[in-house]
Order: sequence, then C-alpha cells, then structure tokens
Amino acid sequence: MSLRKKAFRNLSGIEIHELYKPGDIEDLDYTRDLGIPGEFPFTRGVYRTMYRGKLWTMRQFAGFATAVETNRRYRYLLAQGNAGLSVAFDMPTLMGYDSDHPRSKGEVGKCGVAIDSVADMEQLFAEIPLDQISVSMTINGPAIVLFAMYLIVAERQGVPFSNLRGTLQNDILKEYIAQKEWICPPAPSLKIINDTVRFCVESVPRYHPISISGYHIREAGSTAVQELAFTLYDGLTYVKSGVESGLRVDDFAPQLSFFFNAHNDFFEEIAKYRAARRLWAREMKKRFDTKDPLSLALRCHAQTAGCSLTAQQPLNNVVRVTLQALASILGGAQSLHTNSLDETLALPTEEAVKIALRTQQIIAYESGVVDTVDPLGGSYYIEWLTNRLEAEAVSYFTKLDEMGGMVRAIELGYPQNEIHRSALAYQKEVESGERIIVGVNAFTEPEEAPIKTLRIKQAVERQQMQRLREKKKQRSALQVRSALQRLERVAEEDGYLMPPMLDAVRSEATVGEICDVLRKVYGAYRETGTI
Repeated sequence: MSLRKKAFRNLSGIEIHELYKPGDIEDLDYTRDLGIPGEFPFTRGVYRTMYRGKLWTMRQFAGFATAVETNRRYRYLLAQGNAGLSVAFDMPTLMGYDSDHPRSKGEVGKCGVAIDSVADMEQLFAEIPLDQISVSMTINGPAIVLFAMYLIVAERQGVPFSNLRGTLQNDILKEYIAQKEWICPPAPSLKIINDTVRFCVESVPRYHPISISGYHIREAGSTAVQELAFTLYDGLTYVKSGVESGLRVDDFAPQLSFFFNAHNDFFEEIAKYRAARRLWAREMKKRFDTKDPLSLALRCHAQTAGCSLTAQQPLNNVVRVTLQALASILGGAQSLHTNSLDETLALPTEEAVKIALRTQQIIAYESGVVDTVDPLGGSYYIEWLTNRLEAEAVSYFTKLDEMGGMVRAIELGYPQNEIHRSALAYQKEVESGERIIVGVNAFTEPEEAPIKTLRIKQAVERQQMQRLREKKKQRSALQVRSALQRLERVAEEDGYLMPPMLDAVRSEATVGEICDVLRKVYGAYRETGTI
C-alpha cells in the first residue's frame, strides 16, 4: 500500500508542508500568543502545573437498560479506579418521553439508561455518595428536568447542593446543529438554560451548568476547524444570552465548560485544544470585557471519536483510542472518556470498558507525558497549526456575526450545511481510497472472528413500563397535578423555572409529564429551511 499522495492534507483539508522552520511562526509573540500556563491567553494550559499538580478526571460514559443495571456498572467502574461518572440516557429520555409513550417503543434502555422519574434516578445512584463523586450528565432538551431529579436525589441523600460536583451538558444549540435531540424552539430553550445557570450560580457553585459540546458536531461529520468554530461560537451565544437575562458575566462564565471530540489526526487535535483556549480567552475579553481570569479560562472534557471506530477488526480500535486519548492529554484536557473497542457493534462489555479505562491509566502513570506542561509547545509545526486553526475559526466567527448570530444561522441551515459538505467530502475520500482506514478500505481480512457483545433484552422495556405504572399508582395524583399546574403557570408568565421544577420532581411527576408542560407552553421545535 503506497503512502504517496497528491497532497498531504489533514482532516480539515489544510495542506501540510514537508518541513516547518522558524520562519513559519516568525509572527508568533511568546507573551502575547503563548504565555505561562494558567495565565492569559491560556494557550499552554488553564492551570500553572497542569497534570503535575492533578491528573485529569478519568470518566467512562455509561448507561444501559434499567437504573439498577447501570448502577451496577457504575460501582464496577468506581472499583476499577474511575474518578467520575458520566451518564448516558436512552433515546426516549433524551427526547423527553416516558418509557410507555408510543414513540418510545423499541428504544427503551437501548442506547442508554431509561429514566422516567426521580425514583429511577435514586436507583441510578444507589450506594454512590454524590458529595464524593463528580457526575456528568449528557442530556440537552430535557436537561433542566434530569438536573432537578439529580438535585432531589442529592437532597434525599442529605448532600448539600453546594457540595455537588459535575457537569450538565445542557447545550441545545449543538442539538439544532448536529444531534437533533430537542424539545422546544431556540428562544425558550435559551431561557430554560439561563434558569439552570442562575440556579447553579446561586446554589450549586461547583457544578458546570453547561458543557458546550463540539463532540456531536464532529461526530456529525464536521472538520476540526468547524468543531472549534461552531462550539466556541455556541459558547459565546450562551454568554450573551445569560448577560441579557440579567446575569453578571463573571458570576457564571467561570462555571461554563467545554466538551471536544478527540479524532484521528494526532497533531491537529493537539493544536485544536490549544487554539480553543486562546481563542476563547481573546473573544471573551473582547466581547464581554470580563474581569475575572476564570471567565477567560476554557476548561474542557474530551472523548475519543466514536465515529472513527470501525466494526471491522474491532481490536484495532484500542490503538485508535490510545492515540486519540494521548492527543487529548498533550492538548491539555481536564477530563477524558476513552471509548471501548466494541462500541460500533453494541453497548460496551465490562471487559472492553476496563481496557478503555486502563488506557487512560497507562498514559497517566507509565508514559511520562504528564511530567511537564505543554510538552509540544514551541514546536514549529504545532505552533503554526495552532495559529492556522485559530485563524480559520475566526473566519467562521465573522460569517456568523454577519448572519446575526448562531440562532439565525441555525434557522438558515448554515452550520448544518457546512457540516454536511465536510462529511460528504470525507466519505468520498474513504470510498475512493484517497483516505486509508485500516481494516475498512485497506489491509482488510476476508473473514473475521466475532467478538462478545452486550445486548439489551426486550424484557427491559416491559420491566421499565411496569415499574412506571406502579410508581404512578403509588404517588399522589393531586400533588402531581398541582405541581405541574404551578410549573405551567410560571412558564406562561416567563418566570424562574427551577423552584417549580424541583417541586414537580418531588411530587414524583415523570420526565414525560414535565416535558409535556414545556411543549404545551413553548411549543415543539420543527427544523425548517436551509440556505
């Protein structure tokens, strides 16, 4: 198999030179563009000592079947050395429907854990002290509902909200752009998000109320440049919305976090994280005149690229994940999830999850890459590529500003179309053989031995529906109706949603019942035209 190409280009289509020299970065000013880790513009890291002071949080994204089964997996992960939990919800929960809704049929517990009520959330975290474990929840449209359930579980455990640590994804803009799991239109969705941000500022100061996510933008087929640009611009949109709602930027911006994809192009990924920190710091300072240095410091979680894994020769995925994880650490991520080798085939088995976690532990304790901060800083290639990614992201910022912002751009279909074009171009390269994917279009094998996979039984759906019926019989219908009516009234009056939301959860109202109130008041979103 020849490695000769017509042109050497990275995954963003940027042409890569044969050799990089001092002249390629002659405009680079160390103080202005790099500086000291932990100081503006944070190119070299958000903390002075980085991993010498504290390792990144090792997470494994997990959730399947029922809360009881997922809780068993969580306790297994914690016993294996996991430092934080990351909750994967099933499709009905992500869309704000209960397990007994007609649209839920066949999807209950399949791609994540089924959560219908606070009772399920209690089972999910049974025997897990929430004041000791950082919990991330990948949920967007109904994020305020699941967050309220998490808070009530903490309340029932006797844990003060101020002691809770973790992250709520709560990033609805990237849903309109890429993942397509929404409930309400953009304007009311931003209002709902502002209410969760306000509650965290006032009551849950150690929790990140939004994790601005480029991961799903990349999984949809974007380039690294598009992931960088659209993600950071989404973040600026949330900051602008929060300020316009009456929040002070320096009261909530330090609680924002980001979530990036770690893809295959090793050096591009490292440069992407470095460019993201610098660009965020510069734009926050320019657009919002922030005074708190923490408002300028971009903290991020990374996850290895699910879309890069292959069903063919799945053991090769261990190598891909290792390289992607290493790029995330060399790029300076604060938290990391490593995908399991079997995730293109089914939900990961315990053995596959353990290998994924061990990958992080080997990097942390055996590779030596944590011994110094930003070890690739100063590389002619890395600094050139960091500059190039930042410049191309700024070009996207200019286009989005001219369109009137991200919400208007989404309505026009601009980011969706940009991603579609990139995804199509990548697929054509793979199909033509211009881009080699080992085991797929090169170095293939005629027959492959099957590997053990985890399958969700149909009985899970019946069990979850039966549990939901029993919980509805046990609760006070009067209390539920009263709580939902209050929530509806506050929503109609454009009031602060968190207090009535918490009361609705305490009454044992379900995810679907609460989301139906939001749909009734704010309407259900339907994607419209494109450019």
